[in-house]
Amino acid sequence: MKILTSTLALIAFSTPGYTQCMAGMQMPGCPATVTAPKPAAPAQPISTVQEPENPGQQTGSNLPVPELLAEVNKRSPMQLAEFVTMADTNNPTLKQAAAEVSRAQAQAKQAALYPNPSVGYQGDQIRGGSYGGGEQGGYVEQQIILGGKLGLRRNISLAEQKSGEIGVEEQRIRVHADVEEAFYTALAAQRTVDTRRQLMGVALEAVATVHQLANVGQADAPDILQTEVEAEQAKVDYESAQRGYLAAFQALAIVAGRNDLPAAPLKGDLEALPQLDAEATAGNVAGDSPSIQRAQQQIAIADARLRDAKREAMPDLTLRAGEQYNGEQLGSFPPKATGAQSFASANIDLPLWNRNQGNIESAKVEKESAQLDVTRQTLMLQRRANELAQNYLSAKFAAERYRTQLIPRAERAHQLYLEKYQAMAQAYPQVLVSQRTLFDLQIGYIDRLREAWGAAIALENKTLSGALTHP
Repeated sequence: MKILTSTLALIAFSTPGYTQCMAGMQMPGCPATVTAPKPAAPAQPISTVQEPENPGQQTGSNLPVPELLAEVNKRSPMQLAEFVTMADTNNPTLKQAAAEVSRAQAQAKQAALYPNPSVGYQGDQIRGGSYGGGEQGGYVEQQIILGGKLGLRRNISLAEQKSGEIGVEEQRIRVHADVEEAFYTALAAQRTVDTRRQLMGVALEAVATVHQLANVGQADAPDILQTEVEAEQAKVDYESAQRGYLAAFQALAIVAGRNDLPAAPLKGDLEALPQLDAEATAGNVAGDSPSIQRAQQQIAIADARLRDAKREAMPDLTLRAGEQYNGEQLGSFPPKATGAQSFASANIDLPLWNRNQGNIESAKVEKESAQLDVTRQTLMLQRRANELAQNYLSAKFAAERYRTQLIPRAERAHQLYLEKYQAMAQAYPQVLVSQRTLFDLQIGYIDRLREAWGAAIALENKTLSGALTHP
């Protein structure tokens, strides 16, 4: 950027006629008080802080400028696609969503299974009494499910299975959206680090420059102190930006399911904002949203439960058959036991008082609630999408104005203030004010780019987020 090539290093020695003034020649514009410095006894800087020529070294007050990303920058840059692939493999919520589908499949299988038969023993008049009789034997009993209730129960689980399949796609979108958002947040943090490093270099060059100006009588104590304050603030901001990047990268790695991933540089174009018709996208956000599809599937689940509840009133048939030995003595001579005999029975409940009325009413309410929930989620989704569309358009407009209008003007203003100061027509604090304004605009530009990316990603992913939320 222009400010990085035309900084405070453009000191007064480059002003036309300055050398002649220092030699004692009376030139137009020469200040009356300017005299050549004595080589044997140069003026001493007022501040005890001796700034290094290059950022990253210790100052004269032994306060280091930490380079927290020295090892990070040695690693190979990573791109967005790598993190998306990583998340598809390692994010636990995707496996949880798939497990929900498997659970519904297992429940559908279980719901269709016929009841197991039962076997038992029965005896009657076992002691026999005076007749020496008694009946003992075994039986087999089977319950017959009538009215197709097994199929209706299975339909409930199949509807839940379909909801789970929609949920898998929904969770995949959530994970990808969070990975993309975290990537561009970290990319913006990386850009901020680079900008803060450059701005710190400018601030440290300004300290060196103002010390040189003080040696020739063109800067006084307030100028030096204020410049050093700006340099110290730049160092604080640079350290904070580095830690911000480390935190942003760690958040990205965690969303991708790799909390053990070491920080590395990122490769991407922060300024290449997606060309998005935000308002049209917001208007269509509910059309193919998996959240709305899953809400609609809840209606299908509730309807399956209602049909099952209505059919549950139909009773089942229970059949029993067995073989037993009857020891009762017959009237023959010699006496002889009755011997083996068979029996069978069938029973069915009469739905006189319990016709499953309560469960039927409950299922009706559940279906009505599911229908209303579709409307609720559609409205909520539309409101969120409209907000995101306006945020995207606002951030995109602001970023464009920063790039084409604000920053170029601030660069030019700073350069003009420098030139006026060198011509002794402007106080040095105004130079610092213009420098601070330029710094703030450069950071503001990065922030607007990050905001535009965040809104665009959310719109493109149906406003879904929650990569680590239980599906």
